[in-house]
Amino acid sequence: MVVLPVRFERSPRLHAMLSAEPHAVGSRVVVQGKRGPEVATVRGEAGPPDEQARYGAVLRAATPEDLTRWEELYRQGEDLKWLLRARARERGLPVKIVAVEFTLDESLVTVSYSADERIELNSLIGELRAHTRARVNFAAVGPREQAQMIGALGACGRENCSSNHLQEFAPVSIRMARDQQLPLNPEKLSGPCGRLLCCLQYEHGQYLDLLRDLPRKNARVCHEGSGACGKVVKLHPLAGTVDVQTEQGMLGGVPAAELTRAPEATPGKGRRAEAEA
Repeated sequence: MVVLPVRFERSPRLHAMLSAEPHAVGSRVVVQGKRGPEVATVRGEAGPPDEQARYGAVLRAATPEDLTRWEELYRQGEDLKWLLRARARERGLPVKIVAVEFTLDESLVTVSYSADERIELNSLIGELRAHTRARVNFAAVGPREQAQMIGALGACGRENCSSNHLQEFAPVSIRMARDQQLPLNPEKLSGPCGRLLCCLQYEHGQYLDLLRDLPRKNARVCHEGSGACGKVVKLHPLAGTVDVQTEQGMLGGVPAAELTRAPEATPGKGRRAEAEA
């Protein structure tokens, strides 16, 4: 027995499946997943199984009949998706039908939907009953899962990461944008899903390392070359420089190595300076 990494149609995530024999990378196989039999694509070389892990199973190599049936079910799911969207709009249901997916044996149909609040969709089951006898399962998905399933272009002009290669959604915070000195503009920091860009996490660790060698923003420093002292107003982590506002004017692009901490002010002046800052 070997373990094969496979990928389903609407997600880039790899799933480990136990197989009685290896299959070529890029080939289609029928697997027994959580929902039932489905067609998946082999995306990596076979490896040894881990006795402590739990796997799905590769049932067989997909036959031409399997692929033809899978394509028919995909088209049927797309037709039902648009039908349910129209019926939901007619009934005033605040919901977006994201995808309708069948298992290969048509025993289960999963309706993925997105809604801002909890909503009952039982009224749509009758619409499905008129077209299939499959058991119906409604699955709520979040904004990132929705972008993953539908696909979109990111600000970089490439396919969004969630539908291309991301294996999991890591937490992303506005602090990551601050550490990278990015303008805090929601339109520029949000992806197609409306949430913070997943790519903010990619270089965050490197920026943290670079920031350790720079003074903090608003810190008071002195420039060894000119002798001028002032307040750090902007950081340039990649260049290793900062901008310092002094009484004589702005010192731009000053290397951190040329700065020293400003001497402590007298108690009275220090309090007034802090109030002004």
